[in-house]
Amino acid sequence: MSLDGVLDSPGGVEEGHRSGGWVMETEFLPEAFALKGEELADTTALMFGRRSYEAFAPVWNGNEDHAAYQELPKFVVSSTITEADLLDGWGSTTILRSSEEVADLKQGNGGAIYIHGSAELARSLSEADLIDQYNLLVFPVLLGAGKGLFSRADRDKRQLRLRESESYANGVTKLVYEVQH
Repeated sequence: MSLDGVLDSPGGVEEGHRSGGWVMETEFLPEAFALKGEELADTTALMFGRRSYEAFAPVWNGNEDHAAYQELPKFVVSSTITEADLLDGWGSTTILRSSEEVADLKQGNGGAIYIHGSAELARSLSEADLIDQYNLLVFPVLLGAGKGLFSRADRDKRQLRLRESESYANGVTKLVYEVQH
């Protein structure tokens, strides 16, 4: 995310934000992105909103860099996507229609489910108190507009506990927060 909390269009302007591509404009340091590998070691399933699923699935399916995602169960939270819209050959994918269905899934015996992209989904699940941990890579850029992770709605305070942090020479900061329930 950007320092001002924007997640929108990190990969390019074609994603819709006029400042799209802001991640690629930051010097690449492997250690600054090690969090992604750490997450994968803990991941038992992936969760997407419809738009993120439609963006990631065709790119990640069959991609050697994302081969570990192939066999992970995938969940798409959407009121509009259909079974016919799901990509063939990318492993088990289940459509969930509501945050209530996500809450039911969370009550199961599975492990960590990671949300990739999907700012609107993450925000709605946060509002429903269904996020247990935030793994953030904060980039040294202010975008001023775009989709943010956190709602601006007036709501009860939610306390977080910093579990891990690290800063890198390219200005990126890793912050891992656990939500205190």
